[in-house]
Amino acid sequence: MDVLIPTCDRPAALAVTLTSLLGQDLRLRIVVSDQGDQDARAAPETRAIARVLAVHGHEVVWHRHLPRRGLAEQRDFLLREARAAHALFLDDDVIVVPGALSALQAALIEERCGFVGYGLIGLSFQGDRRPREEVVEYWDGPVTPERVTPGSRAWERHKLHNAANLYHVGRTLTGPRTYRVAWIGGCVLYDVACLRACGGFSFWRELPEHHCGEDVLAQLRVMARFGGCGLLPSRAYHQECPTTVVARDVDAPKVLPVGRAGWE
Repeated sequence: MDVLIPTCDRPAALAVTLTSLLGQDLRLRIVVSDQGDQDARAAPETRAIARVLAVHGHEVVWHRHLPRRGLAEQRDFLLREARAAHALFLDDDVIVVPGALSALQAALIEERCGFVGYGLIGLSFQGDRRPREEVVEYWDGPVTPERVTPGSRAWERHKLHNAANLYHVGRTLTGPRTYRVAWIGGCVLYDVACLRACGGFSFWRELPEHHCGEDVLAQLRVMARFGGCGLLPSRAYHQECPTTVVARDVDAPKVLPVGRAGWE
């Protein structure tokens, strides 16, 4: 499996994310694309974990990918670096627990869909119950293509991924379940061929440099053609670092079409 990590000026958080990959039972090729003002490899934390990953059989590839041309272009670059059939886009402020990635891969293979992901849990909200947001639409059969657009009824599913809702829902389960999503942020395993067939993140040329929602738009397009789902219980946790994306005036799925001719 390839693990594709975009990063920008978060060396400590990146080191924590990389350390969590040591607990996975898969051989990983980890590609880091760094657009920070400072080279993340210069931090002692990242140098140390890169060495540890290497001696445990994982390949770590670093890129200083500059100049910055926007979030979508950063992900487009990472996708072009992917070599494996399955690639995990993992944000640089996520912790995955042991066995998380093999469970995602097993679900992706079984469902034969375009992506499977974990919504992120913010454990600082562990004591904050939100029953109205803990609504789950499970897939009772195979995952199939589904068109989701901003403002639709299905768009409201995103509330399930707020705070620690997934933590509370996951505690009621006795085994893994796939569920319908609006989108998933931070930890998504793609069938690379499906993502590329939908154009990947090549739409970056249609967006100004400062934008958000590029991961959402890519997922909506893959869902419309190949299907996609979330997996519960979630095994991914948010470090809850301050966001590095402050310019949100241009939201990709709200300014570009979800589908192209022949995709739906």
